Amino acid sequence: MDVGKFTEKLVLDLAKKGYESGEGKFDIISDKCALLVIDMQDEFVKPRWSPYWVPEATRQVPLIKSLIDHCRERNIPVIFTVYSKTHNFLDRPKILPFMPTRFPDLDVDQSSFFVKGHVWHELAPIEGEIIIHKSSYGAFYDTPLETILKNMDKDTVIICGTLTNYCCSTTARQAFERSFKVVFGSDVTSAHFPDLHDAELKVLRKGFARILSLNELIKEI
Repeated sequence: MDVGKFTEKLVLDLAKKGYESGEGKFDIISDKCALLVIDMQDEFVKPRWSPYWVPEATRQVPLIKSLIDHCRERNIPVIFTVYSKTHNFLDRPKILPFMPTRFPDLDVDQSSFFVKGHVWHELAPIEGEIIIHKSSYGAFYDTPLETILKNMDKDTVIICGTLTNYCCSTTARQAFERSFKVVFGSDVTSAHFPDLHDAELKVLRKGFARILSLNELIKEI
């Protein structure tokens, strides 16, 4: 090995290229895909209803609806995830209530939030579609999702929903670690702020997923 070949500038240029324009080289085979609609539920989508509202998620509802409709037309299974009251909330990571994401200092009654796990009405599942009730950020954590996908003979997950930098990206990482191909929608996932969304896309692009826009997704599948 030529010691000294990989200068600081070279390695940083290589890293930058991976973050900004890297692309996974795997093909997307429609018959092997499942669409994961992550947490598009009232708490995150219903305007002004809860402190967990993600305004960009609300704006993306028509885009996500078009992706769902396209997948249904192509017989690609659509699987929804929600937070809800499962096992009397005893199946959560124990430290979760202490994190700022749960607004522990906010003077508001939160007892009605994340109980029913109601998917936003414009994206409502149809008969036969699966809803995964999860207890943490990632959709694979302590859920039957992996078994369901394997029983469906699917090796590729397409991810849309909210939040980009929490539940969507954690699910992408968990899928990657389980050897699923991951396709991550760049304009059908949302965060509170564009800079956080964009930063997360860069990390996923370099190490975990193919990043595609809605139009690119529809052309691929």
